[in-house]
Amino acid sequence: MTLYWAVVFTLLGMALGSFFNVLVDRLPAGKSIIRPASHCPACGVKLRVPDLVPIVSYLALKGRCRYCQAPIPRRMLMVELAVGAMFLFLYLHYGLSPELGVALFYFSLLFLIFIIDLEHQLILNVMIYPAALAVLVINLLPTDIGITPGFLNGLAGAGAGLLLFVLIVIASRGGMGLGDVKMAGLMGLMLGFPGVFVGIFLAVISGGLVAGVILALKRKGRREPIPFGPFLSLGTMAAILWGQPIMDWYLGFFGF
Repeated sequence: MTLYWAVVFTLLGMALGSFFNVLVDRLPAGKSIIRPASHCPACGVKLRVPDLVPIVSYLALKGRCRYCQAPIPRRMLMVELAVGAMFLFLYLHYGLSPELGVALFYFSLLFLIFIIDLEHQLILNVMIYPAALAVLVINLLPTDIGITPGFLNGLAGAGAGLLLFVLIVIASRGGMGLGDVKMAGLMGLMLGFPGVFVGIFLAVISGGLVAGVILALKRKGRREPIPFGPFLSLGTMAAILWGQPIMDWYLGFFGF
């Protein structure tokens, strides 16, 4: 039975990954996610079912449009693979449980924020505000669902995240934007207090390391912006999965 559900969640993740590619292309441009139907952006031909099978179509077409031979962005394949792997991992981690449902929603949202900010350097209000409302509702669920911090604790986490990032934005003098502040508030709703600090700490550490490597390899100059939303998303994901052990490990250094 475990194998059956593992296959189901992997295929579900791949299928949703295909839809996520549509969201990544259309949401930043303010386009409808429903119309027009999926089509080749180069030649405009409406794609048929054989062109839309996750992963299989990309490989069968060798990364090119069936009709005009224009290259298909490799991101399409990477997203489908990543979301399939993510859904499989979450199923294996949480099993068939209420926590799994919440985790699938949270990680899908965080993954979309990751990809959109990485590609477009935007954290979209059209995602942040509805997501915050949804998380508030989820935080009203029974507290024995371990992945949720509870309603009041979620509000406390959101307040702490917002306050901290307002100070960071002021100190950075334009190095970070209001999108990062809103993202910190969403992190707080998901992680609660003091879990939000674990997520932000992991984001800062991973962001600093990656930025250092990019600068060392001269992939970007010091004045070129590096989006921070992806690291906030990764920090939140890690804190959801391992936040309490990380916090216990850290406090252990001080004898708590």
